[in-house]
Amino acid sequence: MLPLRSGLTRILSPRMLATQVCSSFATGPRQYDGTFYEFRTDYLKPSKMNEFLENVKKNIHLRTARSELVGYWSVEFGGRLNKVFHIWKYDNFAHRIEVQKALAKDKEWQEQFLIPNLALIDKQESEITYLVPWCKLEKPPKEGVYELATFQMKPGGPALWGDPFKRAVHTHINQGYAKLVGVFHAEYGMLNRVHVLWWNESADSRAAGRHQSHEDPRVVAAVRESVNFLGSQQNMLLTPTSFSPLK
Repeated sequence: MLPLRSGLTRILSPRMLATQVCSSFATGPRQYDGTFYEFRTDYLKPSKMNEFLENVKKNIHLRTARSELVGYWSVEFGGRLNKVFHIWKYDNFAHRIEVQKALAKDKEWQEQFLIPNLALIDKQESEITYLVPWCKLEKPPKEGVYELATFQMKPGGPALWGDPFKRAVHTHINQGYAKLVGVFHAEYGMLNRVHVLWWNESADSRAAGRHQSHEDPRVVAAVRESVNFLGSQQNMLLTPTSFSPLK
């Protein structure tokens, strides 16, 4: 029950009470769309990078027939060498299960793609992410390079750090220092992790934009606010493969 200004008491229905309780514990905007993006990382054995990519290029159609490939990149800078990174889109978790079951029964996929490539891979990682509610996946105007910036935020979820982080990203966009492709929030993997995928014409144009942004008081102010909620960060410079939808 809630007191009204007139002195009367308002009786809340169980549904209304449940809504209030859920709202008080909310950690950010609700994810209504079931669409998610799987981040896959393959760590290849030394000297096997070219062989692996050639085989993927030759047979990637066997995999893209099952679900949408967003992008496929080799890692140029940042972290371990001989590494590829790719993003796959799914309508929901049931869709991903259907895809995995279909691939398990696909002899052509097994013999031409999976088995030959597994011999070249040293380690694999998977992370499930959602696009944040205030971002849509964008396609760059032409070919270029990509930067995946990963931010490990403090526990508390978007309700704690979402708005300052959004302002920091938008400040970079509004000033034209880089083109935003997408902002992804981890659902499975390391929690409170946010990935920002940027596009630049080249590594040099990315460096120039970054240097300019460091001297922009609007960017400095926005970043200074968001870093209060930051635990750590890292980035990778990505080069799209010839068969990547995002170039």
